[in-house]
Amino acid sequence: MIARLQTRRILLPALILVIALVAWFLVARASSSSAEASFTTQDLKVDGTPEADGDTVTLDARLYLPERTPAPAVLLAHGFGGSKDSVAGDAEDLADRGYVVLTYSARGMGTSGGLIHLDSPDYEVKDGQRMLDQLAARPEVEQRDGDPVVGVVGASYGGALALMLAGTDDRVDAIVPAVTWNDLRQSLFPQFAGGGYPVRDEVDADAAGVFKKQWTATLLGSTLIGSGGSLSTTPSADQLKNLAAGDAEQAVCGRLAKDLCLGYVETATTGRPTAGMLKLLGESSPARVADRISADTLLIQGQGDSLFPLSEADANAQAIAGAGADVKLYWQTGGHDSGVDTEALRPVVASFLDSSLRNGSVDDVPGFRVDVASGTPAADTTAADSRLRTSDLAPGVSSRDASGGVSRNSTPVTRLELDGNAQFALAPPGATPSAITSLPGAGALLNALGSSSALSGSSLGLNALPGETATFETAPLSGALTVTGSSRVTVRVASSADDATLFASLLDVDEDGGTTLPSQLVSPVRVTGLADATKDVTIALPSVVRDIPAGHRLRVVLSTTDQAYAMPQEARLYRVELSGDGILTVPRPSLTVTDAGSTVPWGGVIGLAAGTLLLGLLLLVRRRRGAPFDESLADVPLSIENLGKAYKDGFRAVSDLSFRVERGQVLGLLGPNGAGKTTSLRMLMGLIMPSEGRIRIFGHEVRPGAPVLSRLGSFIEGPGFLPHLSGRDNLQLYWRSTGRTAEPHLDVALEIAGLGTDVERKVRTYSQGMRQRLAIAQAMLGLPDLLVLDEPTNGLDPPQIREMREVLGRYAATGRTVVVSSHLLAEVEQSCTHVVVMAAGRLVAQGRVDELVGDGASVAVTVDDVDKAVSVAAGVPGVAEVHTADGLLVVQADLEGRAELVRALVLAGVRVSRIAPQRGLEETFLALVGEEN
Repeated sequence: MIARLQTRRILLPALILVIALVAWFLVARASSSSAEASFTTQDLKVDGTPEADGDTVTLDARLYLPERTPAPAVLLAHGFGGSKDSVAGDAEDLADRGYVVLTYSARGMGTSGGLIHLDSPDYEVKDGQRMLDQLAARPEVEQRDGDPVVGVVGASYGGALALMLAGTDDRVDAIVPAVTWNDLRQSLFPQFAGGGYPVRDEVDADAAGVFKKQWTATLLGSTLIGSGGSLSTTPSADQLKNLAAGDAEQAVCGRLAKDLCLGYVETATTGRPTAGMLKLLGESSPARVADRISADTLLIQGQGDSLFPLSEADANAQAIAGAGADVKLYWQTGGHDSGVDTEALRPVVASFLDSSLRNGSVDDVPGFRVDVASGTPAADTTAADSRLRTSDLAPGVSSRDASGGVSRNSTPVTRLELDGNAQFALAPPGATPSAITSLPGAGALLNALGSSSALSGSSLGLNALPGETATFETAPLSGALTVTGSSRVTVRVASSADDATLFASLLDVDEDGGTTLPSQLVSPVRVTGLADATKDVTIALPSVVRDIPAGHRLRVVLSTTDQAYAMPQEARLYRVELSGDGILTVPRPSLTVTDAGSTVPWGGVIGLAAGTLLLGLLLLVRRRRGAPFDESLADVPLSIENLGKAYKDGFRAVSDLSFRVERGQVLGLLGPNGAGKTTSLRMLMGLIMPSEGRIRIFGHEVRPGAPVLSRLGSFIEGPGFLPHLSGRDNLQLYWRSTGRTAEPHLDVALEIAGLGTDVERKVRTYSQGMRQRLAIAQAMLGLPDLLVLDEPTNGLDPPQIREMREVLGRYAATGRTVVVSSHLLAEVEQSCTHVVVMAAGRLVAQGRVDELVGDGASVAVTVDDVDKAVSVAAGVPGVAEVHTADGLLVVQADLEGRAELVRALVLAGVRVSRIAPQRGLEETFLALVGEEN
């Protein structure tokens, strides 16, 4: 009852808040749209650029004409998957302010024809120029020196078009690109180490960054079904038409151009880009033309944006300013993760256009504006102390001196010393479990959940495990500091593979040890050329805005996983240490507080309120799951009760699995391929969650990141080791990387593993058997009470298998417990005391190995008189199916029957020299699972 009342206290206020905010938001929208219009509209059909096969393209457009003309014009572009209707509110606002506005649905979207080429200079940019032709021919548009006075405004997809159009056509006088990209290669395959991608040169696909799979799928994947970028459950008419015409590839691609579509499909399949894909992305990038832009520019970028972070706007600003154009930069709160609120930006956009198109100068516009939510994550725009801060020039952006020369604006920095030894970070096989830092369109929700003490499982989000991270930290700050931009750190990286994939982040750590990941952002880093070598890498940490109070610390975290990105699927081990002077360089430009408040984007408020509601629901679910600790099982190493795992596609891997493992047992987990063994082990280790049932280790329920998992040691398919280090060094660095302060018992683990003096040799000289024993020793560090091994004898020859059997026996003899999954049945029979047999996801049999093999087995008895023995055996209770084979007496008998048979034979004068089972575990296994397969 008390738990129910507490849950209601969480849910009821959150539900009321959500309903009230939604109602207010809808009423405000309705009232704002009811004002009398001061403009007229005309719908147009404009010929677009023909497709490569000659197909004509018609673009659906709308012209907004104010009461007074001629007037400056604005070409207004929409975001990806939208249409001219998506920006109708922005167009009406500009028309009300006296601008001629032209909107249109981009090719492949809305009711416009053609295919989506992703802002290609050969298609979408040329379409934009045709729209400029429309404006230039209209008498309602103001002319200056024979050209129309026109600005281009757009967000995201439309923002990139504004930049590329301005870099291609000098008729554009002003642009306001918002939350958009500089280089699509960097946006979708980010690389925050080194100098990034060359502007116009082709890139070796092997050198590309890390695939941003979730956002790319959200954008491009949504065009494969439906039309106009809108996700649908049924194919579009164009897809059915292409399928009927025999063009299966274009049928799959929907409205996405085939070359772009096939490049995406291959990339999504392999996790790595093709050279052709990178070439297309590079051609669709403003980076190629930004240094040719002469138009007045206001770049608006969101701080809470894992798709196009602040660094993309910075790159655009530096290129445009370097060419001598006037560039203004505004870092607003929000972004793609929490929604782009263009309505809140309308006054900012209109003011800039007035200065540029009407007054002919943007000198009165601050060079740099940034919203700072003091002491809170930057994406939390509901904070009352959110302030607008300004400076004359954006950090790192060039300026012109009195003589007309261009110089780079040097941003002041604070240098903070980091502390931390060299550390190991494990990249788990299958890249699971993975840290969760960002989800497309759900940044506000993750901020709410990530800061919750009830749900935050780690410093990187909800489920990153300590062994997957390397961390370095400053001392407590002596004074307050506002981080404004991208901090830098240099590390040295080694890898068990030829390359390394890492995700770097900067965390705010308060006095109590609580952590906040500003805007849930990470910087992906891919380091190549690491075969038998190390490499120093300078990493640009996420560009963020955050007030850090005195007494807080800054923590640099490098994780091996992130759910939003494609990662190597094989197990890897990385060694990371600080390089050089171990300094964290933090940008701190001089800013002036302009006002005490800022416009609140209500979409973000509603998102956070919904996050609060969801948090309450999650807490309710947690309470209903039952007690996480069962005192009656406190001394039981492993208890599995009614365990099941079903996947979203309906496949059920495990059903109603129950068994216990006691102290000192060596349990063999057996089953054919597809029996559910690996799934069961992954649930046991907290890597995936069961659909039903419970797993308890010493009475504590297993969940991802559960503290009781520190009592479990494991390895799957053998972890990677750094080949140029000794076995001992590998083990010591691994233990430090786990963050545990307990004694590792390294010498004891090495003695049990039996490596001897070989532990001092470099791992590159090890045989496969020695690597396996080193892996066992690593799993034994800290002498875990429960050791879980998946195929520990893989790749070993018979003498090595015998040694591994002795290792497991010695470990179990210490009173600890071992669980082994293996396909070598004879080996399990010799090394395990107990066995669990699975088939088709279910338990088939369990028990002691000798009992399982002996129960119902055929027994061969060597006697001196076979005929007499047959007649004696036929009358012994518990003996059945008496016959002879190869001069032996063969009977079917249980354990008691065997003993009674020997007694009867001896009493009858028959000499018995040997009795042995006629079948072993392999025959028993086949008999048990035969009917299941």
